[in-house]
Amino acid sequence: MAPYASPAASPAPQVTTVPPPRPRRTAPLRRALRHAAPALLGYAAVRLLGIVVLAKWAHLKGHGLWPQLADKWDSKWYLRIADHGYDHVLTGARDSCNLAFFPLYPVLVKAVAGVTPGSRASVGLLLSLGASMIAAWGVFAVGDRLYGRRTGVLLTVLWGATPVALVQSMGYTESLFTALAAWSLYAVLTERWLWAGTLSLLAGLTRPTGIAVAAAVLTTAALTLWRRRRDGPRAKERAPAPGRVLLGAALAPLGWLGYIGWVGVRLGRWDGYFAVQRTWTNEWDGGADTLRELRTILAYQPRPQMFLVVVSTVIIASTALFLVSLTQRQPLPLLVFTGVLLLIVLGSGGVYFPRARFLLPGFPLLLPIATALTTAAPRTRTILLGTAALSSAYFGAYMALVWPSAP
Repeated sequence: MAPYASPAASPAPQVTTVPPPRPRRTAPLRRALRHAAPALLGYAAVRLLGIVVLAKWAHLKGHGLWPQLADKWDSKWYLRIADHGYDHVLTGARDSCNLAFFPLYPVLVKAVAGVTPGSRASVGLLLSLGASMIAAWGVFAVGDRLYGRRTGVLLTVLWGATPVALVQSMGYTESLFTALAAWSLYAVLTERWLWAGTLSLLAGLTRPTGIAVAAAVLTTAALTLWRRRRDGPRAKERAPAPGRVLLGAALAPLGWLGYIGWVGVRLGRWDGYFAVQRTWTNEWDGGADTLRELRTILAYQPRPQMFLVVVSTVIIASTALFLVSLTQRQPLPLLVFTGVLLLIVLGSGGVYFPRARFLLPGFPLLLPIATALTTAAPRTRTILLGTAALSSAYFGAYMALVWPSAP
């Protein structure tokens, strides 16, 4: 008898496995942008108010808005560099050598203008406006990282409402420099050392105060490596790779050092850049000239000009806010950045009136005010921010249309 044979089992249905959708690379960027949106919208609103006030005032005086933003004072110097390049000799004539101006901004203007329609002045203005939004995002990112989203929003709005904030919307380098500085500091705070060093390098190619960003990166890198060595094997497991820290630190000062060295080679003297600065009456004197100007304006002039009074107030307030920042024990990179920035700006002699503008990238100095406002009553907070925005709008228009010299 034949053994029992079970019927052939029907083949199992084939199941097609659908791989899960890959996350879009832009998703984290969009989430970060949504998170920063209140800060960016608040900043844009404050700066728009300033431009509207300037436009109205300029119209009443018979001036156009565009020349006030794109083609005045330092903007002209950068546009000439983009058009004709740098000088080859140092004549010794006062305020005549364009080697005093760092190269990244005019290089960007020339590069973008070469592939887009419109004048280089328009390109420079658009670059500055775009950089100001990136800077505002970086300012928010630092404040949010340290003290939370509300502080980040308030810090960003305050930075857009400083007395000379109109410069953020002009063909100047302050917006680009602040964007690079803010994101470099954020990279240090989040231990992204290659980003920190690269952005610091670019900041060093943008303004003389780029060395302040490099100092922040280098000091924090040195402390990080020292702590890694001190704390032993357990710390090494969670500490960043020393190679990345060292590479970031090595990159940080290269932009500033590279330009200083290049000017020296171009002029055939080791102190070439500093010789150029002397023709602009800009030398380190330990702050003697700053104190002398402060005393003259605030104590001896019977009717000092409003612009100089505001500049003096910014200098005093910045110094006081730095001392408060020390007592609040802000993170080391922020303290080093603002401390070196203050040393350079206040410790150098020469022209007095641009110093409020030179301090504009020092946004961490506003953190004590931003943190205080987070606990203030909503009505108080609204009144203070509104007053700051209106004052900034008025003073910006005054600076552009009434003050007879550069911001």
